[in-house]
Amino acid sequence: RTMTDVKIVSPEETADLLQAGYTYVDVRSEPEFEAGHVPGALNVPISHQGPAGMVPNPDFLRVMEGLFPKDAKLVVGCKMGGRSAKATATLKQAGFVELCDMSAGFEGKRDPFGRPVPGWKDGTREVETGAPSGRSYADVKARVGG
Repeated sequence: RTMTDVKIVSPEETADLLQAGYTYVDVRSEPEFEAGHVPGALNVPISHQGPAGMVPNPDFLRVMEGLFPKDAKLVVGCKMGGRSAKATATLKQAGFVELCDMSAGFEGKRDPFGRPVPGWKDGTREVETGAPSGRSYADVKARVGG
């Protein structure tokens, strides 16, 4: 595989990658992040909860480029894989090279046959809640001149 491929990783592989120095970027909305996330995660939403549903976050790429060099080792995750796929595609296009997508997401999803694929929150892994200082979207955005 080339360096520019986005690697699909399981929650188990993600735990190992985080031990090895990768950063977990949670691209869900702020309320979702605060309700529970991967310990140590940074929150950079790819979309925000608007009055009529999700709306794209126009600052997503600018904030990511402000936070991380293009060769940063990143694992990107969302709730069930849709937003993380969009986020990694956006980042890859922008020149990021060390991208992993935890495609089962935080909540888990179903495979094409309808079988459950466990997410991070399967009962065996630690979950952090709230908006930790320095890692909430407000703090992260402020760091790059929000």
